[in-house]
Amino acid sequence: MIVVTGATGELGKLVVEALLKRVPAGQIVAAVRDPAKAGALAQKGVAVRRADYTDRASLEAAFAGAEKVLLISSSEVGQRLPQHLNVVAAAERAGVKLLAYTSVLRADTSPMSVAAEHKATEEAIRASGLPFAFLRNGWYLENYAGSIAGAAAQGVLAGGSGDGRIAAAARADYAEAAAAVLVSGAPQQVYELGGDMPFTLGELAAEVARQSGREVKFLNLPQAEYEAALLAHQLPPAMAALIADADANAAHGALDEGSRTLSKLIGHPTRSLADAVKAVLAA
Repeated sequence: MIVVTGATGELGKLVVEALLKRVPAGQIVAAVRDPAKAGALAQKGVAVRRADYTDRASLEAAFAGAEKVLLISSSEVGQRLPQHLNVVAAAERAGVKLLAYTSVLRADTSPMSVAAEHKATEEAIRASGLPFAFLRNGWYLENYAGSIAGAAAQGVLAGGSGDGRIAAAARADYAEAAAAVLVSGAPQQVYELGGDMPFTLGELAAEVARQSGREVKFLNLPQAEYEAALLAHQLPPAMAALIADADANAAHGALDEGSRTLSKLIGHPTRSLADAVKAVLAA
């Protein structure tokens, strides 16, 4: 039995969909904070169990009988580690044969501030002695949906990554890779995952210009100025700081990845930048 935590989240739903193409629905458990929101999964024959990252007892109940567990990282930046430790403890108690975790690119060495909680989680999983797989996801193409729409409307795409290349991939590609690892992946594996064709934000601006038919310029800002611009757009302070920090480090290669491990896992090329831009502009 395969348990997917956070199964009603944006990534979790896609992982379950990808698993349904590989194994019978009866072998999948959707572990969710609010089972009332998982009706669509239940209708497909997936078992739904309540599991709150802050409630270890609920996690232990959700993992009962589990062979494999996918821990999808919490969305609560700054609160992730204690929540993840609850999941690791519950997985230990269940004696799972594989604990897979959605981490971040080069979590053990990345200078990005967002990597700290991922690194600590990986260390806890290693220390648990459980067989593991780390799915070190790069940036999501979906992260740029707002920037693409804004650039098409205003003619400016702001960022702070300079000429740094970003190996972003679609959320569905990462989900498919997670499903592939859960079904057939060997334990004690670390997967560095990113899109096939890394791009700069200047190239993203050029693609938006090409498809929208209007001039779009990339405005590269120093980290502090970019953070201030994000705050001016009503982003929460913690998120603005995280994004500005990520861009500043991306300028030096922190989000680049050239192994094509992701496309090898899923058996086809990752979604292209052109397709991602097209989807946003058509929405």
